[in-house]
Amino acid sequence: MFFTSRATFINIAMKDLLEKNNFSKPLQIGKIIEGKIIGKGRSAIFLDLGAFGTGIIYGKEFQETKEKLKDLKIGDTVFAKIVDLENEEGYIELSLSQASNELIWEELQQKKEKAEQILVKILGANKGGLLTDVSGIGGFLPVSQLLPEHYPRVEKGETSQILKELQKFIGKEMEVKIFDLDKKQGKLILSEKSKEDEKIKKLLEKYKTGDIVEGEITGVTDFGAFMKFSLIPAARQKRGETPLPSAESSKGKKNAEEKEFELEGLIHISEIDWQLIEDPSEFIKVGQKLKAKIIEISNGKVSLSLKALKKDPWENIEQKHKKGDVIEGKVTKFNPFGAFVQFEDKIQGLVHISEFATQKKMTETLEINKKYKFQILQIEPKEHRMSLKLASDK
Repeated sequence: MFFTSRATFINIAMKDLLEKNNFSKPLQIGKIIEGKIIGKGRSAIFLDLGAFGTGIIYGKEFQETKEKLKDLKIGDTVFAKIVDLENEEGYIELSLSQASNELIWEELQQKKEKAEQILVKILGANKGGLLTDVSGIGGFLPVSQLLPEHYPRVEKGETSQILKELQKFIGKEMEVKIFDLDKKQGKLILSEKSKEDEKIKKLLEKYKTGDIVEGEITGVTDFGAFMKFSLIPAARQKRGETPLPSAESSKGKKNAEEKEFELEGLIHISEIDWQLIEDPSEFIKVGQKLKAKIIEISNGKVSLSLKALKKDPWENIEQKHKKGDVIEGKVTKFNPFGAFVQFEDKIQGLVHISEFATQKKMTETLEINKKYKFQILQIEPKEHRMSLKLASDK
């Protein structure tokens, strides 16, 4: 781990960057060079660059770093970046600030390649994540890269509430890794959860797609719910594993339930139930204990399903209904594609907007929660899809 000291970055990176520059090559703009201070003026500093001649830091470059330069004395050695090979007075024009910035990006790249952790202080927040600073380089920690326990689980996904939750981290320190960086664009993306990657990968070796797990709902959002989980005891015994301590057997221990569950997965809104769901919070509550089925494990993420453990209401539906049948159903929702109609428990069909010509005509013809007779145009059980049209009164 390292702390975000600008001086620390520069000192560590100098050797590597200078080796890359290779002083045996001719001077070129953009090269980092070492020089010894041989003269100081009110608005300029002169450096001895050895066989290359004399360098100068002046003008805008002097003003940007004058606070640092005033503490330097004759004989001190500094590193600077070449911005002009020869100015009007014959000096090699140099930049101290650009050299520092170059060295910092070099060190950041090394930290990324080595997957090293960085300790940062959160300075701000927006609805997309947290803002910080790594030795003068602005960093961004997206919501998606937060640890599960820090993820803002906001019901209905209200952006104002998400921002309020994120603002609680301002002033706090976090251990992160560099997720992505681009010096040209000045982009530095950080990740808090990447430090858990190896641990998660190790735990995921115990699981496979199709496993039945049990757990507790830890958060509900507009796109689904998060659940901390572990294998059901029967599955653990079958694999010869020692069952995890239950909350009951760990009675009196503050973190008993945290020890019971190993990982956290997402139950997408489409995997909560076979019926169409608008608001997950109407079906799932934080703290609720449930069983779920693992339907996918990818890139350290686990997707869970509740409906996979329930009987598929579309199974054998063709034995009950066929194309051309007239059925009675209740209109449940309008959208730009048409009207959804529920005619059997957890089974809905769609009356396409083309059956009405316009959305205005559709809303004038049908009412939400009112029952009508519809004719089946098509049934596709595997896709859980049914096309309908309003039945004729004849």
